[in-house]
Amino acid sequence: MDQDEFIGSVAKRCGMSPEQAAAVTHATLATLAERIDGGEARDLADRLPEALRAYAFGGSETGERFGLDVFVARVSGRADLDPERARDGVTAVFDVLRDAVDPVGYADVVAQLPAEYGDVADQTAPYVQRSR
Repeated sequence: MDQDEFIGSVAKRCGMSPEQAAAVTHATLATLAERIDGGEARDLADRLPEALRAYAFGGSETGERFGLDVFVARVSGRADLDPERARDGVTAVFDVLRDAVDPVGYADVVAQLPAEYGDVADQTAPYVQRSR
């Protein structure tokens, strides 16, 4: 999967324009890189399309500990979206990540997140196209 396919899939899943989908994808990957440990962020980056890798590199070896509401708020600010749209976008990005990277790699990332993140990063939920 290349960057255009990744962002196109995000756009389709959350009903955003390609530009909004790109912004929410970049914001979600950057925020995820802050939340998970640096080594795991680098491993995730290695599994992403080359054009998206820079967004997934963490700045610290130890991830920040913050809840889902803070995660969505950060994405909302970075992508210039209202929180509800940002949450839809975050869910879409995690859905596409689940499809784009190998199951073990995705599971390793999600394992670093508290249970409340299951609302956006569920490993077992079927794909649901949002209508907007």
